[in-house]
Amino acid sequence: MILRLRSCRGLARLPTGPGRAALRCRPANLASLPHDRRPYRVSFDTIVVGSGLAGLTYAALAAHGGARVLMLEAHTQPGGYGHTFSFGKPPDVYRFNAQLHYVWNCGPGQTVHDVLRKLGLAEEVTFQPLDRNGFDRMRIPGHALDIPNGYAELAQRLATLFPAHAEALLSFVAEVEALADELDRLPPPPRLPRMLPRLHRFRRVLRHRQHTLQQAFDAFGLPLEAQALLALQWPDFLLPPERLSFFAWVMLFAGYQRGAYYPTHHFEHVVDALVGRVAERGELRLRHRVVEFLFERDAVVGVVAEEVDDDGVATGPRHVFRAPRVVCNMDPQAAAKLIGPHRFSRKVRRQLDYRYSPSNFMAYLVVEGVDLRDHGFGRSNLFHSELADLNEAFRRMEQGDYSAPSFAMTVPSLLTDDRSDCPPGKQVVELLTVADHGRFLQLRMANPRAYRDKKAEIYDAICDVIERDYVPGFRSHVCFKLLASPTTNQRYCLSPEGNSYGSDMVPAQVGAGRLGAESGVPGLWFCNASSGYAGFAGTFWTGATLYERLTGDPVLSGPHLG
Repeated sequence: MILRLRSCRGLARLPTGPGRAALRCRPANLASLPHDRRPYRVSFDTIVVGSGLAGLTYAALAAHGGARVLMLEAHTQPGGYGHTFSFGKPPDVYRFNAQLHYVWNCGPGQTVHDVLRKLGLAEEVTFQPLDRNGFDRMRIPGHALDIPNGYAELAQRLATLFPAHAEALLSFVAEVEALADELDRLPPPPRLPRMLPRLHRFRRVLRHRQHTLQQAFDAFGLPLEAQALLALQWPDFLLPPERLSFFAWVMLFAGYQRGAYYPTHHFEHVVDALVGRVAERGELRLRHRVVEFLFERDAVVGVVAEEVDDDGVATGPRHVFRAPRVVCNMDPQAAAKLIGPHRFSRKVRRQLDYRYSPSNFMAYLVVEGVDLRDHGFGRSNLFHSELADLNEAFRRMEQGDYSAPSFAMTVPSLLTDDRSDCPPGKQVVELLTVADHGRFLQLRMANPRAYRDKKAEIYDAICDVIERDYVPGFRSHVCFKLLASPTTNQRYCLSPEGNSYGSDMVPAQVGAGRLGAESGVPGLWFCNASSGYAGFAGTFWTGATLYERLTGDPVLSGPHLG
């Protein structure tokens, strides 16, 4: 269910029940202190700025471990890109998850399961596996590949599709599997120096550390069509092969090889359960935007937050919250602007100078009068490209040309047995493709009608393909439609430049030189996709490893990101 604010302004409340704890209703102004530098009484052990999944994971673990935690979130709901929103009136209420489609590393001994087990939620928050015989359906004109769980079966399918290149494809898949194993065995960045005497055991990591996915394809001489089928997961990165880090692609691809999943009760249930753990010894204050970090000498000792309305407009007083530790889940670059770059070391300033990932277009739809299972949809996702050259397809769309679109299509209503996302007889559908933030921002500011027309153009271009190849008359079955652009990301998730995954996952921004949790400023720690890893499993890992580091309390049992 959606978190609502009714009886307690500014505080999120959850219903009590099995595995749930209700937040104590306390007016926000009772926790406010004058904005000055006088002596104070510490009310919290940790302040977490932002409630995205990395920060929420850390906060849940810290609160469950006994810390007094305060989370401050500018949005009306927690979860960042993992939050759920709804439209409609009973009985026709539709619920959509913001962007997240399916996840990995949720099995026993893997990151997400380890975190939930530590929180006592592993039996309550469960995940359903997608089709192991083909969880991703890759389609380009003339070629189709269903990605299975298992490298051997994948290699065989590729060899059957491209017999003239069978040896190269088998070698490439073997290299991916071996590199994934090396990456799993790498220690987290703070412990990397200790592995220097053992670098010879990581020869593939050394060989590929600066490679793009395209360079890896070229090194093995893979045919263009095979490249496209392997890289059609590009919406999971919002990058084409010529720009995407080979490391980043391998980590995600290998993660899905271990198992692709969807939350049994949708993503909303996952976020609610984590918030429930925060509530055990802490508070979540929604509509509270941090506008200043407080310093005493050179250390961060708290924050100043202002109350905002649903549209992010300041409406109330500013409050001072103090704690000996501040964990920053907000974008590190945005936080550094508030703090002042001069407070960071030269090394951290260099790491903070990252480029954001591209943004995206989303279509949130509901269909009726059709069962998409009759058209091949089920516990899998569809990835389609009109062009076999994904680099060219991506370039065209970034420049605003969607005449030959490449996109992802998922049906969340069919990924789980839980049908609570929409009324009976209807199914939720989500479409995603790349979109340039600057172009959409300019359109929205200069010509709102042209802005709406551009969204409609992208939607129609994708629907033309869907009706031609997958679901005849698809548009006639759409009973609800909501189109979102990069400016929507910026507005509702405070995502700078509408970015989808934090920092761009190019080779220069993936690896040992990437920004980590250490800010170098006493009392301040980063905990964000740009200071760890993006995606569902990546943000769980980011929050859990920071908790382990600051407390010494073990959470993760498996290998790095495993």
